Amino acid sequence: MKPALQRPDAVRDAVSGNWVDHNAPASWRPWLRLSRIDRPIGTWLVLLPCWWGVGLAMLADRPRLVDLWIVLACGIGALVMRGAGCTWNDITDRDIDGSVDRTRKRPIPSGQVTLRGAVGWLVLQSLIGLVILLTLNGAAIWLGFLSLLPVAIYPFAKRFTWWPQVFLGIAFNWGAMLAYAAHQGRLDAAPVIAWFAGIAWTVFYDTIYALQDAEDDALIGVRSTALLFGRDAPRWLAVFGAISVTLLAVAIAATGAEGAGWWVALAALAGFAAHLVWQLYQLDMDSDAVQLRLFRSNRDAGLILAVGLALAAILQAALQ
Repeated sequence: MKPALQRPDAVRDAVSGNWVDHNAPASWRPWLRLSRIDRPIGTWLVLLPCWWGVGLAMLADRPRLVDLWIVLACGIGALVMRGAGCTWNDITDRDIDGSVDRTRKRPIPSGQVTLRGAVGWLVLQSLIGLVILLTLNGAAIWLGFLSLLPVAIYPFAKRFTWWPQVFLGIAFNWGAMLAYAAHQGRLDAAPVIAWFAGIAWTVFYDTIYALQDAEDDALIGVRSTALLFGRDAPRWLAVFGAISVTLLAVAIAATGAEGAGWWVALAALAGFAAHLVWQLYQLDMDSDAVQLRLFRSNRDAGLILAVGLALAAILQAALQ
């Protein structure tokens, strides 16, 4: 496999051969890196809980034509709002990032983007996200505005708690509730339970990611579950994986799914659970490369569940 750093200005954990580093116009690269377009896994991890929410809503009700727009709007929203969140994170972490090997080449600490420029980029992305949000119903719009609170708090969490991954999970999985509300016009138990399940999943995958920075984090005095768990991390990962799977089963049950829809949804959940177990067996506590690969593989875990929920809802509606 080719190393990710094929350009001297590329960020260390960028995807090897990514479009930003190799094909984007040079003047665009700092801005696209600020939004993590060179590392698309974060967009997937914001988007997938949204698609879970749509799937749960269709199971609770029935598929509707508007769901196609909700799915697309979530995709656009995840891209720009994840970019806005990353820009905000880099603004608040600009001094810390320069002290960590994995992040020292990010656009702000490396001087590719000024602080004022980053703030302007944050505003532009947020405005695009607002336009997309305003195409949804009132319940979804209110939830969208409320989501700004955990997004604003998250970058500071590692300064005051050993559990910043929980704060990340609160923000990243908010879409499960928002997308459900965009379909149903209200919140029910199922998306709230799925939100908690997503938080546990985020602790699982982001602890794996944070293992790469454990030594640097300890030196500069910031906190993470990777440092808190230490060499017991695999055991804790198993606990949070089990919590996530259990809560997702409860969320599916709370939709009232029945018949073939119920069984297809459970099969999708079993696939999600099997993927988490596979990650635990593959985890190497001393290999940054393995940790990064496993972290990125959570796109596939989340997709298994998202696609399965959609198929379950369509099959359930067809047989009614």
